[in-house]
Amino acid sequence: MRLLPSGICLIYLLLFPLQASAMDIRGKARIVDGDTLWIDKTKIRLHGIDTPEMKQLCTLPNGSPYSCGNTSSKVLASLVQNQSIVCEGLSYDRYKRLIARCYAGAIELNHEMVRQGWALAYVKYSNDYVAAEKEARKQLRGLWSGRFERPWEWRK
Repeated sequence: MRLLPSGICLIYLLLFPLQASAMDIRGKARIVDGDTLWIDKTKIRLHGIDTPEMKQLCTLPNGSPYSCGNTSSKVLASLVQNQSIVCEGLSYDRYKRLIARCYAGAIELNHEMVRQGWALAYVKYSNDYVAAEKEARKQLRGLWSGRFERPWEWRK
């Protein structure tokens, strides 16, 4: 077997870039909730984060209840703003949802939801967003400004 010189390999890679993963998807998103969306016929769960459920109530700093699941969903929708979304598929979960990192332009939606305080780092599955959660908690952003039950505990 004959190997190509490294310069030729580099030129080949520049002319013929690697294909995107078969699990990657791009298109207009329809928001389901704060951590789930649809692109075409693919249901996508944002990797490494968890958000309040749509029926979940949280408490504002003044003690008033509000629908934090609904708020989280609206924040994700505002980040998407009818843009074409790119999702890098990582795997599928037991519900056949694509687990992915998704982007609206240069904004990684997973990270931004946690950074703004409307999602939690889902450390059961990933530590990718722990630092962003610490920052949001310290700055009292989003959910951290009041009281809430962690979504995985609320679902029990």
